[in-house]
Amino acid sequence: MNVYNNINELPAFEKAVITIGTFDGLHDGHRKIISQLKQVANKINGTTVVITFYPHPRHVLESTANKVFILNTLEEKISLLRAEGIENLVIVPFTSEFSSMEAESYISEFLVKSFNPHTIIIGYDHRFGKNRTGNFELLKQGERKYGYKVVEITEQQLNDIAISSTKIRQKLSEGDIITANSLLGYAYFFSGKVVKGDQFGRTIGFPTANLEIVEQEKLIPGNGVYAVDVMINDMKLKGMMNIGFRPTVGGFIKKIEVNIFDFNEDIYYQNITVFLKSKLREEKKFNSLEELKIQLGNDALAAKAI
Repeated sequence: MNVYNNINELPAFEKAVITIGTFDGLHDGHRKIISQLKQVANKINGTTVVITFYPHPRHVLESTANKVFILNTLEEKISLLRAEGIENLVIVPFTSEFSSMEAESYISEFLVKSFNPHTIIIGYDHRFGKNRTGNFELLKQGERKYGYKVVEITEQQLNDIAISSTKIRQKLSEGDIITANSLLGYAYFFSGKVVKGDQFGRTIGFPTANLEIVEQEKLIPGNGVYAVDVMINDMKLKGMMNIGFRPTVGGFIKKIEVNIFDFNEDIYYQNITVFLKSKLREEKKFNSLEELKIQLGNDALAAKAI
């Protein structure tokens, strides 16, 4: 997959079939659109082009109070789209200036000049340009003038996507990993750098990798204990993870700690990726370290069974 970060350095696409969106999460609803994109391109012997934006438009246009946590970092989105077989990904820097482009200029100077599209696959409620005055009908009006064809993404498809994205965020925040993963079509994942902690876990037989999350806009699931897969370089291992404050030992700082089964290598300052499989239980305060140790043993058995 070709990845372009500068719209002024794009090649001359031949028979470009394009679609535009944030594609956050790249869940099952998004993949239906990607499938449609590839089908049209195959039929005309064209090339697939996905246009997305960075940062997320809502992070630029809305207040901090309304800020949405993202399901995929930019790197994750690139990886997921590559796996879908997209030929070209164009990442457009989203700025206030870009959002202020007049709708007609958006069509002529952005879409037509940069992509020379054969087909534009877009939602019936797609809005673009200054004050969001551009819409599907305006794009349709440009078909004869600019020589492209517009294909509508149905209302049902778009509703499914919107509902899925909202529900995925909600379910992840609630710890309902099974439902979230079902909607995503893959195990939700995030990455972090392993940093030194207080090494308390190893004193009770459960050493943990403490994760520092670099991407602060990435959605982290709610507090609790989870069964996880862990990717370290090219190794995929099993484990369990705690997100929370460790109330049994008087913790007051939220931590993400991963106990990796049958693993004792030094991975400090490496980046690892955690794939969530299921939530095992809520975080709770135990009456003693012995009670905690027994529960962790039970958690490990449950995680291995999953």
